[in-house]
Amino acid sequence: MNLESPRVTVEKSAQELFDLLSDVKNFEKLMPDNIAKFEITGEDAFIFGLKGMPEIKLKMKDKVAPSKVILGAASDKVPFTLIANIDTVSENSSAVKLDFEGEFNAMMAMMVKGPISKFIETLANNMTKL
Repeated sequence: MNLESPRVTVEKSAQELFDLLSDVKNFEKLMPDNIAKFEITGEDAFIFGLKGMPEIKLKMKDKVAPSKVILGAASDKVPFTLIANIDTVSENSSAVKLDFEGEFNAMMAMMVKGPISKFIETLANNMTKL
């Protein structure tokens, strides 16, 4: 299952945005209002939980400065990646789009498609808070 967030323009250079997204602590600022838990579990990992959803542990998988930050599920139970694609718009602004790629069976995909779409859209829209 592949989902995309809307493309959001942020008043930061691509390198600045890349640096902010490379620090997992900053993801707390991107979380939706209904966050129930956010906990840093290492330099490159965190756990978050939304009300009514199971907790998810994300780990930094790869970084390609200044254009891409890849997070992935730390558990193999629900394998997925969340990719932040960063494009330079000007010297002081950049655009970011989040891509979610997950391997779910058809039933699971139907159940999680709506909440995950809304979640990555919220993460993208909150980029301006960084």
